Amino acid sequence: MFFASDNAGPGHPAIMDAMVAANDGYAMPYGADPIMDRVRDKVRAAFEAPEAAVYLVATGTTANVLALATLCQPWQTVFCSPVAHIHEDECNSPEFYTGGAKLTLVPGGDKMTPEALRAAILAEEVRGVHGPQRGPVSITQVTERGGVYTLDELAALTAVAKEYGLPVHLDGARFANGLVALGCSPAEMTWKLGVDAVSFGGTKNGCPGVEAVVFFDPDKAMEFEYRRKRGGHLFSKHRYLSAQMDAYLTDGLWLDLARAANAAAARLRDGLADLPGVAIHGDPQGNMMFVDMPRAMHQRLKEAGAVYYIWGEDGPGDPDEIQMGRLVCNWATTEAEVDRFVAVAKG
Repeated sequence: MFFASDNAGPGHPAIMDAMVAANDGYAMPYGADPIMDRVRDKVRAAFEAPEAAVYLVATGTTANVLALATLCQPWQTVFCSPVAHIHEDECNSPEFYTGGAKLTLVPGGDKMTPEALRAAILAEEVRGVHGPQRGPVSITQVTERGGVYTLDELAALTAVAKEYGLPVHLDGARFANGLVALGCSPAEMTWKLGVDAVSFGGTKNGCPGVEAVVFFDPDKAMEFEYRRKRGGHLFSKHRYLSAQMDAYLTDGLWLDLARAANAAAARLRDGLADLPGVAIHGDPQGNMMFVDMPRAMHQRLKEAGAVYYIWGEDGPGDPDEIQMGRLVCNWATTEAEVDRFVAVAKG
């Protein structure tokens, strides 16, 4: 019963086999391998963007911060949610890689609203050279609280950004989970709405460690290449990144894995929803949810071997105290794991 993180899930066998196959013989380094040519074509086809610039890196943080650095000047600020990964979980890496650009937190929850975003934008660039200038808007899909923006919600945010001439970055660490939840195409969730760059995640969805960065404006390509190399994130044995992404995008595997993770989460959500003392935050549609449960229920689950994160003090205490837990499913989560978790929670 492992629900701590989709980062902890195994690599899919087809992706692991592709890495082994890529190990045969020699291949040119630094992204000049022939597998990367296939990856570039597959990403462009998936996004219906034949001119897009496509690059691979090993981590989601790298994808986010190098993309933002390419879109942002050091004297600008990046607008994001208060719970965005770039704010809470990247150790000031965005500020470091942008050369000092700050983050401006848009008040509210995990989903930014157009009204709050506009107010945050208007509050900046009002002090001339003495204050930060307006920079990119970074949107997370799926959000760090498990929410999924609708296409209309995304369109409303990008419209505000474009009103002020600001580029839009999409943190898609769980891009596939959001996509299958909405039942739309990658193009419909990105450039057709005004998104300029995407961090297209693979690691949380069955890859050992690869993320793509996609720029829909190829004029940004060379700057990204310089920043990736200067930042120490250009792999010499790049073919092992290419092999992962190639297998991930073959025959719709990436979508199948996301559907499996989302289905497991939906089964878990439905099983917990009617239990006394349990409250599920929001309307989780992806593979992650936040759930309030009595301490006694958490303790029972932990004693039964469930692994997940609990907010607040973990351990003995008032059995009726409500504590929040985070539950994340991945492509390998089984129905048996979900059903056992629900049965133990039920008591």
